[in-house]
Amino acid sequence: MRTVVIDTNCLLQIISRQSPYFPIWQAFRDGRFILCVSNEIISEYLEIIERETTAFVADGVIRVILNSQYCLLFNPQYNFHLITQDPDDNKFVDCAIVANADYIVSEDSHFRVLAEIPFPKVNVVSLDNFLRDFL
Repeated sequence: MRTVVIDTNCLLQIISRQSPYFPIWQAFRDGRFILCVSNEIISEYLEIIERETTAFVADGVIRVILNSQYCLLFNPQYNFHLITQDPDDNKFVDCAIVANADYIVSEDSHFRVLAEIPFPKVNVVSLDNFLRDFL
């Protein structure tokens, strides 16, 4: 089964029933891939979802994620510092490396630098590509 790290902006897009990317959220809930997260990622998810929606929605999304058997929680002990333009994005990279994740799903241009780094290899896919090619 594929293991995936999803950046926060992509998570926001997949949780809305009106979104064309909602099937990704359904696929996670149905166990078609494993979502890899860290405490830092969960904290950011909670903060941003609450800011963009409501505390109730944010709490519900986080509960679904953490209570899912298709979620793995990692605690990266090392920071690779591979993204220099926006160091805050490194939490997703570090989690992906520690989890040996197949992909990071992101629309953020800062992640493009990862294609140029031969080791550790981190694959990044867009929402469209993930939806089309992997689900």
